[in-house]
Amino acid sequence: MNMIKLTAGLGLMLAVSACGDVSNKTIDQNIFDGGNNDLSNLTAGIWVDPVGCEHWIIDDGVEGYADLRRTPDGKPVCNSDLPRETAVGAFKKGSTFADPI
Repeated sequence: MNMIKLTAGLGLMLAVSACGDVSNKTIDQNIFDGGNNDLSNLTAGIWVDPVGCEHWIIDDGVEGYADLRRTPDGKPVCNSDLPRETAVGAFKKGSTFADPI
């Protein structure tokens, strides 16, 4: 019983220790792809959702990032001529992590 409590306690401590300041969303926080790079060093593509709205996307091989594409006045871009549910662009370019898919 003590071994179970010790294992559970260690697991809880590890889970809590992983919590850190991740308030800067412009930096890749993943350590498995070779480094913490600024996302501006990667190439974004566009994904069109089922409704027709465009999203900026970046795939670094381990994680993916997406953000709604907006006009300068903050309105979403939803009049896309691109096919729905399709990703276009070199959104995996700049990744140092091999992605077989």
